[in-house]
Amino acid sequence: MTVNSATLAPRPWLAATTLAQREFVRFFRQRNRVIGAVGQPILFWLLFASGMNQMFQAGSQSFGEYFIPGTMMLILLFTAIFATISIIEDRREGFLQSVLVSPAPRWAMVIGKILGGASIALLQGLIFLALVRTLGVQFGPIAAIKIAAWMFLSAVALTGLGFVIAWPMESTQGFHAIMNLLLMPMWLLSGAFFPVPTLSTSTGISQLIMHWVMRFNPVTYAVAGLRRLLYAGDSVTVDVASAGSQLWLPSMQVCVAVVLVFALAMVVWSVRMARLPTSGDLLS
Repeated sequence: MTVNSATLAPRPWLAATTLAQREFVRFFRQRNRVIGAVGQPILFWLLFASGMNQMFQAGSQSFGEYFIPGTMMLILLFTAIFATISIIEDRREGFLQSVLVSPAPRWAMVIGKILGGASIALLQGLIFLALVRTLGVQFGPIAAIKIAAWMFLSAVALTGLGFVIAWPMESTQGFHAIMNLLLMPMWLLSGAFFPVPTLSTSTGISQLIMHWVMRFNPVTYAVAGLRRLLYAGDSVTVDVASAGSQLWLPSMQVCVAVVLVFALAMVVWSVRMARLPTSGDLLS
């Protein structure tokens, strides 16, 4: 019997889409992940918005309006964390080793994992975006498509970052420690919770350090781009922010460039990391 070699050739994109579909199935079977990834950011928004509306004002915005892009980015971040922490569980259960010895290239496994996590993050972000419409934030269908595309790009970057952190980890406890040490501060220092300090002749050394730390944080540009897309029709808010009288806000072109480079760098780094053996793989 003659066997066509083409039928035995690995189909990397089929492997990638299958692994992405597996992420969806696992996610929705674990209801605690759904509740935790969406419920906690919404709870944060409700608590902080009600408590800080009287103390915080950014141009014509209340804190509740200002915190909406940060809450959406927190949803993407939490979903990226939950999606990539499953790498450690897959290694422990032996599933990851089975994928690695399959004919499919390793980059297909990485792409499937990142696309699956980013798609779940986008779905949850869209749910919150629909809720935002009921809060008085108005945007048209074209703006909604742009916001969805921006959330997906940001989710790819964050899921890729989570993959890079989770790949060499042997325990979920270690991953949570890195999350608290790196990922949450990246979100807090992104302009999501409080604005980037502006520079002036009277700026102190602490504000100067904080300003540049936040400007070198790539998540800052993901939040800023989302803020501009959400409030594109609110020219007063954007103008005040752009003028620097209330908060520092980069241009949309700069945001696109930084987040695109960030996402590509995380995907490439994830692929390179997946080619390296880990102690968990060697012990299996």
